[in-house]
Amino acid sequence: MSADRRLEGLGGNGLADVDEPAFSGLAERHRRELHVHCYRMLGSFEDAEDTVQETFLRAWRRRETFEGRSTFRAWLYRIATNACLDLLAKRRPEPATGGEVLWLQPYPDRLLDELPADDADEPEAVAVARETIELAYLVAVQHLAPRPRAVLILRDVLGWPAKDVADVLGDSVNSVNSALQRARAGMRRHLPAERQDWTGGEEDAGTREVVRRYTDASVATDVGRLAALLRDDVRCSMPPTPGLYVGRDAVVNDWVESGFESMKNLRAVPTSVNRQPAVAFYEWRKGEGVYLPLTVDVLRITGGAITEIVTFHDDRFPGLGLPERLPADGTD
Repeated sequence: MSADRRLEGLGGNGLADVDEPAFSGLAERHRRELHVHCYRMLGSFEDAEDTVQETFLRAWRRRETFEGRSTFRAWLYRIATNACLDLLAKRRPEPATGGEVLWLQPYPDRLLDELPADDADEPEAVAVARETIELAYLVAVQHLAPRPRAVLILRDVLGWPAKDVADVLGDSVNSVNSALQRARAGMRRHLPAERQDWTGGEEDAGTREVVRRYTDASVATDVGRLAALLRDDVRCSMPPTPGLYVGRDAVVNDWVESGFESMKNLRAVPTSVNRQPAVAFYEWRKGEGVYLPLTVDVLRITGGAITEIVTFHDDRFPGLGLPERLPADGTD
């Protein structure tokens, strides 16, 4: 019998006599899915980590309030959601002009892989469904007001009943249903058009070929070849650096003006981030005699063309599990 099942039906003091190591063991089983939940709410990997820690601290301090009317997992989600709302009320800015989310951070696929994603009946599988972890979805969510955001994630991502969401937020069912409709309308406004009917599916051979061509052209710093891979309305950003470029001409002009064509001696490592294809680039540093991290490009590819490039700085490499350096001879 699972820990959650053993806890169901306990009275108001059911956790009062549980010692801290045992309590931590129960909570830690849910760390990754709670982290993903907080990441969706906040858009920041680091803020999500801090909020999960705050969740566990609050849960330990309030353990006597667990009455067994829901699962221990649901109780933790309640605490985590409210911890996120508290943080958002204190210090989360609005998206920048043009829709940029400057605090956006990537989520490593290697950590998403810690949860079983092959059984649709498992709550953890729902929690990491690909269509709700990719960057376009995360950016759209960040445009929602905090409470409708929480309602959308709990209802549409986790599949909670409206009554349970109302209990979490201290609202009525009618209020929750109204917030959900507002949130869905907001998502329709902010999601890319081709994402409205997103069906998911494995990365196909055509997508892999686009990634290969993008990688080769980038290493060669061949702007012409890169431009040919972009859709007319491509979007390019580099959080937390301000600047959103929309349209092939704007993106290419930015590359040219930033001196991209003059860069030489690049190497690339294919990877995946937020369940999307990505390429990590390294630049040769003669003084050190190695290739050092430069940027990670996360790609959204639709119909054989690149529709979005989100570039992250070299400080994201360690968290993404990427090598800190590549040797000169090309061996890892």
